[in-house]
Amino acid sequence: MNTIRAYQICEDIMKHHSKTFYAAFSRLPEDERRAVAAVYAFCRKADDIVDEGSTPVESLAEFKKETGQFFSGSLPNEDPLWTALRDASVRFSFSSAPFFDMLKGQQMDIDERSFQTMEDILDYSYHVAGTVGVMLLPILAPNRQEELYEGAVKLGNAMQITNILRDIGEDLEKGRLYLPRDLMNKHGLTEAVLQAGVADSSFIGVWEEMAGAANKYYEEASETLALYPSSSRFPVMAAALFYQAILEEVRTNQYDVFTRRNHVSHDKKQQILSFIS
Repeated sequence: MNTIRAYQICEDIMKHHSKTFYAAFSRLPEDERRAVAAVYAFCRKADDIVDEGSTPVESLAEFKKETGQFFSGSLPNEDPLWTALRDASVRFSFSSAPFFDMLKGQQMDIDERSFQTMEDILDYSYHVAGTVGVMLLPILAPNRQEELYEGAVKLGNAMQITNILRDIGEDLEKGRLYLPRDLMNKHGLTEAVLQAGVADSSFIGVWEEMAGAANKYYEEASETLALYPSSSRFPVMAAALFYQAILEEVRTNQYDVFTRRNHVSHDKKQQILSFIS
């Protein structure tokens, strides 16, 4: 497949599945924007295998095999994501480690891992989201990767905790629960309350404690923003602020994460962009 067409397909995937991510990174220079889209398409493919696929165990194993072939220098098949990712990898020299770590995170969902503590949540968050930050460092800050590693992981963790807090209702419908048991016990939150979709004081207590952890990681990640080149500093900042605003949106909607999907409006995003421009 033509490389330009492959990139376009990846950008369309990013725009369709994550308007927030697309809005944040669409202002990057063309080569960097396309490479980010290729990485996003890889992550989306892995996520869809687990969340939407009919044979997730077999399909994830096959995708892991394809990823190994890719990093061994072969094009596994004609999927546009591999064509785009090959060109991006030539331009930005990706490490294979975060890609395989990300697939390990997807395996955690298949294995229905139980989360007892926030440390368990952070381990999971690194594998499914912190890895994405690390994947993007060769694109966004190729000369500062070591210095920015910890901040990239913290930002990914903050975003994943935000996703968890936004998607509690959807995850429950899939039989998944990403709230740590020790926090539930601490605040007296029961699964019966969750299944009933009640945002009572016990639920809000757990939710706010996790939101506090997310905000701590957002703040710590923001301390590294000055290390990014000027061309990528703005998109990273925008992505962080867009996701952080989801938490306030949930509060505005009285913690209803059971019957609605909370999102940041286009107008709100424009306000954030105007604020940081």
